[in-house]
Amino acid sequence: MKRQLVALASLSAALTLSAPSAFASGEPHWVETDTAYTDTLGGGQGLASRANGSLLYRGLTDIPLDLRLKGWNHVGDPDIARGYVFDAYQGADTGTSKMFAVTTPAGKRYEYVHQLNPGEKVNNSFAAVSPDGQWLVSGEWGDQTRLQVFPAPLLNPSTPPAGGALKEAWQITLDKPVRDIQGCDFVTDTRLVCASNDATGTLFPEIRPLLQVDLPHKLDGQPITGAVKSLFALPQRSICTDGTFESEGVDYDVNSGTLRAEMIPPGACALSTAVYSYRQG
Repeated sequence: MKRQLVALASLSAALTLSAPSAFASGEPHWVETDTAYTDTLGGGQGLASRANGSLLYRGLTDIPLDLRLKGWNHVGDPDIARGYVFDAYQGADTGTSKMFAVTTPAGKRYEYVHQLNPGEKVNNSFAAVSPDGQWLVSGEWGDQTRLQVFPAPLLNPSTPPAGGALKEAWQITLDKPVRDIQGCDFVTDTRLVCASNDATGTLFPEIRPLLQVDLPHKLDGQPITGAVKSLFALPQRSICTDGTFESEGVDYDVNSGTLRAEMIPPGACALSTAVYSYRQG
C-alpha cells in the first residue's frame, strides 16, 4: 500500500506541473482536451493528420526494409500535404546525407537525398510542409538557431519529378536558440509549433516545452527570421519514475483545429506513447 501511495503522489505531482496554469502569458492559450496512446515502436516518433481526420503514426517498425538496407535507420516526425506523405530519414552518425521520402496518394514512393552542407548535422528530426505546399521545413538535433527549408519534393515544381537530389533552399533564422527539436508543424502560414525535448530549463523556463515560431510573412523562398517563445511544458505523467521522458512528434489538424503532441514515458512504461490533444481556448 505504501508503494502505491508513493506512485499516486508522484502522479499527482506530475499532473500539477502540467496543468493549464503552466501556460505562458499571451495568446494563444491551448487547452488540453484528450489523452490517447499509441504503440511506441509503431508510432513513437511522430504523427500526422489526414484530410479525413485519421492519424498516421511513425515509429521504428515503420521503416521499409529496402530503406533500412540502404542505411536509413531512423524516421522522424512526418507530415501530410495534399495527400502526399513526407517522411524524414537519417542514417548513421557518420553519414554525409539525409533523405526525405515522399509517398503519393496513389502509394508511389520517391526518395530525395540531401547532401549535408558544411557544419550541418546528420539529424533529420521532422518534416513540416508549408500550407501552400511549396516548402519543406526540417531541423537538426542539439542547440540550433535555425530551421532548414527545402523546396517541397513533388509539390514544388523546382524539384525532380521522380526523386533525386534535394538542395537546401534557405533557412529560417531563429531569434532565440532552441534545443533538441523533435517535431514541428504549421498552424498558419506564418506560425509553427515545435516540440522540444530540452529538459535543462536553461533556454526556456519550461521543461520539454512546446515552442511557437512566428514568421513576419509566409515563406517565399527568401531567408526569414522567426520569433520563438515557449507556450507551455508538455505533460510528463506516468506511474513509472525510473528513467526520463522524451517528447516526440507534433501535429496540427487544420480541419478540426486540434493540436497533438507525443510524449514517451520512462522505464517500462515507454512501450506506450502518450498523445496529448489541445484546442485553442
